[in-house]
Amino acid sequence: MDVAEQISQLEADLQELSSLLEKAERKRVKELLKQEQKKVEKELATKRQQQEQQARREAGPSAASKAAYTVKITSYAWDQSEKFVKIYLDLKEVHKISAENVEVNFTERSFSVLIKDLNGKNHQMTVLNLLHPIDDKESYKKVKTDMVLVMLKKQATKKWECLTSVEKRSKEKDKPSMDENADPSEGLMTMLKKIYDEGDDDMKRTINKAWTESQDKKKKGEDMMDI
Repeated sequence: MDVAEQISQLEADLQELSSLLEKAERKRVKELLKQEQKKVEKELATKRQQQEQQARREAGPSAASKAAYTVKITSYAWDQSEKFVKIYLDLKEVHKISAENVEVNFTERSFSVLIKDLNGKNHQMTVLNLLHPIDDKESYKKVKTDMVLVMLKKQATKKWECLTSVEKRSKEKDKPSMDENADPSEGLMTMLKKIYDEGDDDMKRTINKAWTESQDKKKKGEDMMDI
């Protein structure tokens, strides 16, 4: 199996892992899938680099001498309009390289960016599990001064709360559950208990002190009513 076929297989593996991660419910299963996803992403980046080096060698000695290594793009910003989600990638002097060196690929639930030979390095980014499906045919990129703008065309004109479904699940997990029929004080006690269990020693001392003072005030109030 040549490198191109290996890359194709790894990309298919990533798509399937992404699909499984969306369906997974148990925490341990999700963690295992995420670990495997990172492993495949790393292997895919290595294979892509091998493919690029092979292409440079075949192109001639002068191209091979410019071999670059790949770094992962981890810093970006995003916002949205009614029809698009916009991803901003700050990359110094990206506007000076050939447009062919800026590759962006889209699927319904993901996108990947590869900037080749920018200041002696390749820059790569892959985002899976987009919150909502996009129109991969109408999505596109723009290269501006020191920036690549990735335009994700929404299939539906709804507001995105976050960029990926993984981020949404993480936010919902951290959000306290609200039961309309529950006693409000019960919810407060549950929240305080969670803060106490997860807090450091100073936090626990503060909560203990507040609780003791609250109980003292409550007791004094009851004693006054008995007089």
